[in-house]
Amino acid sequence: MPTPFLAALPIRRLSPRDLAACADLSEDRGWPREEHKWGFLLTAGQGYGIDDPHGGLVAACVVTTYGPYDRPDLGAIGMVLVAERHARQGIGRRLMRHVVSAMGSTPLALHATPYGRPLYEQLGFKATGRAEMLQGHFTPEGREPRVATRAATAEDLIAILRLDEEVFGADRTHLITRLPAFADRLHVAEDDGRITGYAATWPNTDTQVVGPLIAHDTETAQALLTSLAAHTTRPLRTDIDVRHENLLAWANDRGLAPVASSAVMTHGIPEPPGDWTRRFAPLTVAA
Repeated sequence: MPTPFLAALPIRRLSPRDLAACADLSEDRGWPREEHKWGFLLTAGQGYGIDDPHGGLVAACVVTTYGPYDRPDLGAIGMVLVAERHARQGIGRRLMRHVVSAMGSTPLALHATPYGRPLYEQLGFKATGRAEMLQGHFTPEGREPRVATRAATAEDLIAILRLDEEVFGADRTHLITRLPAFADRLHVAEDDGRITGYAATWPNTDTQVVGPLIAHDTETAQALLTSLAAHTTRPLRTDIDVRHENLLAWANDRGLAPVASSAVMTHGIPEPPGDWTRRFAPLTVAA
């Protein structure tokens, strides 16, 4: 249970002005600062936090909603952090209870580490899947992919948004329209002039994260990964749904090794909406 002092501290909404404090909190817990990702999440989503009277944040998290503003189809929870000096005092539970209550009847989803999973299970979340984090220097195959890919243009945006909503089962316009500014590269796959997939890479500390990765099939996902990898010398990182066994095996052969895994958990729905067969990797496990 939290101490009386901590239990009395109010939970408030965060804003982009809290970027440095959120990055400090990440660093406090041994995570990378991830200021680029925090900036994206604090503008595309809604942050919640508890201020420390001595400076900084006691705890923070971000909720990104999909669908209509006044009645979201889904809320994705991420970046749940409690300062080391206040750990194991019930603060994370209090913050998560507040968020679940604030979201009302909106279904929720999150990616849980083994450390955080017991707390989420106590709050009614159920594991519905798993994602594997891969990282490494990508080695291309000796042949050119058969699926055509290219850099996305402004004219592709409507088609990307339409495909994204089909695959995720909810409108994510406020997220996807931020991708061109957030990502280093945004590529699409085409078949006879029709966009059949898209993917992006964005910088995060010493890696390039591949996400989202949306594709008609495994071959299309491979082509998108290959095309994005050709534009960086940094290690790639991505989180692949473990049901995509063929892509995982192929990525392992290309030099991307598993480094961690997370449980996909939901609250209020049996599994995330949309078409998982075309959803290979999220934009980030925090959104």
